Amino acid sequence: MKRKYSYFDGQKEVERQYNYIPVRYIIAVFITLFEVLAVIGIVGAFCYFVPYFYLAAWATEIFCVIRIIASDDNPDYKVPWLLFVLIVPIAGFMLYFMFYSRTLQKRFVRRLEALKSNTYWQNDGQLFGKLKTDDPLIHSQAKMLCEISETHLFTNTRQEYFPLGSDMHKRLLSDLRVAEKFIYMEYFIIEEGKFWDSILDILKEKAASGVEVKVLYDDIGCMMTLPGNYHKILRSYGIEATPFSRLKGNADSEFNNRSHRKITVIDGKIGYTGGVNIADEYIGETVRFGHWKDTAIRLEGEAVHELTKLFLVDFGINVKKMPSIRDDLYPATDIKEDGYVIPFGDGPRPLYERRVGKSVIQNMLNGATRYMWMTTPYLIIDNDLCQCIENAAMRGVDVRIIVPHIPDKKLVFSITRSFYPRLMSAGVKIYEYEPGFIHAKSYLADDSQAMIGTINLDYRSLVHHFENGVWMYRCESIIDLKQDIEETMAKSIEVTPEMLKTGPFTRFVRSVVRIFAPIL
Repeated sequence: MKRKYSYFDGQKEVERQYNYIPVRYIIAVFITLFEVLAVIGIVGAFCYFVPYFYLAAWATEIFCVIRIIASDDNPDYKVPWLLFVLIVPIAGFMLYFMFYSRTLQKRFVRRLEALKSNTYWQNDGQLFGKLKTDDPLIHSQAKMLCEISETHLFTNTRQEYFPLGSDMHKRLLSDLRVAEKFIYMEYFIIEEGKFWDSILDILKEKAASGVEVKVLYDDIGCMMTLPGNYHKILRSYGIEATPFSRLKGNADSEFNNRSHRKITVIDGKIGYTGGVNIADEYIGETVRFGHWKDTAIRLEGEAVHELTKLFLVDFGINVKKMPSIRDDLYPATDIKEDGYVIPFGDGPRPLYERRVGKSVIQNMLNGATRYMWMTTPYLIIDNDLCQCIENAAMRGVDVRIIVPHIPDKKLVFSITRSFYPRLMSAGVKIYEYEPGFIHAKSYLADDSQAMIGTINLDYRSLVHHFENGVWMYRCESIIDLKQDIEETMAKSIEVTPEMLKTGPFTRFVRSVVRIFAPIL
């Protein structure tokens, strides 16, 4: 279902079509609501009509409180659930049982283990030894990252940094045109338009010529940008396609554990990632919230193997037949480059027992001696990470954070601004990108370390979603990233204490919403 709308792109009026939410999504939401209300209603009825059943409900509530308090979860995540369980009778602990753990289905976990065991082999012991000699602190950080994300340390990987999505677009099309064996693409959002159409034309041509083409897109991320049966349309072109975690109306974690990843792999030799989704605002073809600033990075060489693995794992847990793992998916390379590169994935438990993206950011903050600059569209962080940022600033590190000046979600932006006073009082400098919306997720420390990927400074990215990033040390692209951040800061407004003044009502709303931000 679609409707037409018009907008002005700065030069002329353009007419486009916009997808309504497909019926199956509406049905899935209603099924979920029905499941939740039915369970709560049944338990409530038992408490009312069955003698002494309320004692069992009371005991269950006490059990939930004890379990939440005793869990290893972040206190910021515990507090809203404790409020639910204690303040809302019956419904509170029933919602806890349904949504708190966010565990994945057992069949996904079994498939995951099989996919992980049938992947590329990498002996990086010698490389770690060299890194330890070069810098023991960086060695320990790299070792930890590889351990908690089950990835490897790479060298011999050429990087190319893109300060805008339009720059990435041109390079991506040229790489896709020369694909010989396979093309894998995974994106949170794919939207019909100039960007996607230019890619799809090449994908159809390549699929027809015998190149293996696989496409994975998030089902909720694309609910308003693609038809509900779009994977079937792509299959009619010879493209193997499937939505990630198809929404079915289960009252579990399917609304939260989305794939926010952005990955393209070409022949196992070239890989792309970053913040850029496949939609026209990312390449400046449409204007949404002012100028849309985003970044991406292109890898060529050994490190692409990990991007291939991440894609195959995500694709494999969403299709009926597990994809075959062949030797030609991980080709050898003759590229010789200095610098260390670690592509990595992050996601919910039990796939990742530790918060990978958060650990990378914290390690960079703790190891920085001169500066740590970050760009993020959202700034909604837990107390642990907030303290880490504050500690770096109070240690004398030049900590700067660039966020949008024109928001895409006003309530979220209001919560973002609620963190300004605390961080600024510790010496953190905060900038708002005046031309529009900055969607880039970039982290840079001391001219030597950087991380570019899909990870925002918010709970969705740091806790709930499947994410990915590329950590780099002493790589040439780090200088390009620094130059871009400097140019971005020059176009941004530095937030001053005078800009922080708000009324009591705004402060109250922000306080309430911040309590429940970890579970939203």
